[in-house]
Amino acid sequence: MLATNQSAQTSSANKRSNPILNFLNSKKVVPYIFVSPFIISFIVLTLYPAIRGIMMSFQSVLPGQVEFIGLANYERVFNPTFYKALMNTSIYVVLTVVILTILPIIFAVILDSKLVKLKTLFRASLFMPTLASTIVAGMIFRLMFGETESGAANQIISLFGLDPVNWRYHAWSGMFLMVLLCVWRWLGVNILYFLAALQNVPNELYEAADIDGATIFQKFRYVTLPFLKPVTIFVVTISIINGFRMFEESFVFWEAGSPNNIGLTVVGYIYQQGIQQNDMGFGAAIGVILMIIIFIISFIQLILTGAFKRGDQ
Repeated sequence: MLATNQSAQTSSANKRSNPILNFLNSKKVVPYIFVSPFIISFIVLTLYPAIRGIMMSFQSVLPGQVEFIGLANYERVFNPTFYKALMNTSIYVVLTVVILTILPIIFAVILDSKLVKLKTLFRASLFMPTLASTIVAGMIFRLMFGETESGAANQIISLFGLDPVNWRYHAWSGMFLMVLLCVWRWLGVNILYFLAALQNVPNELYEAADIDGATIFQKFRYVTLPFLKPVTIFVVTISIINGFRMFEESFVFWEAGSPNNIGLTVVGYIYQQGIQQNDMGFGAAIGVILMIIIFIISFIQLILTGAFKRGDQ
């Protein structure tokens, strides 16, 4: 017993005499230790590359030669090709935001109803497309929507008496392929977001609505949707950001460039100029413009949806 007390006293004395250990065990320091991995990764992988990209946008970057050229790169950004890429990206963003917000809400409400069985199986299967590589999935989509009559999509539309379609060589069909691939991959994830939000809706509100004689649509409008607003804002925000930074969905269908730039996106334009043509300064300038566009649109969207308002307002 005496030996135990002496050992405890010795250990306590060592802790008191070790300033580094005392500092790390401080209540003021411990929280920063826990968040330090995120802070370090953010600085190394996000903040530093962003600062370097902004600096590079004012430079002419060639192998072994870096020259400051002021706003020359930005003067070249606003050209017909950039406007075409921005238009394609904007259409893609609008379509994916609408589809990936409305459809997940509908499917989530259906899956949350008591009429659906095997809910756990459905939830697990919805997450599976996200685990697949976009490139691998895109190659399968290319086979399905091949230009030949033997392609799966052309065989299906031929049953309705329609002619085969060159899916990757028309503006409307090219956009359809990119949106379809994106929806296939992310629809299930957004459904899970809304399913999680539906668990927070009190059953007492539905019971009160039933007593008042509310219809199914009235309960959905006045009970369900208000509780889904925070998740809806989140889904719309990430859909806007991911839409503007989309690259793989376009690259997998047109590696060497699409005809008449029907599949060119802003990020694809950055890759084309910065990597393929080795004009890193110009590519960085396009990236800075894209970052500003995303920030402005996301900020406006958050203001319109009331994301910055206090909860009691």
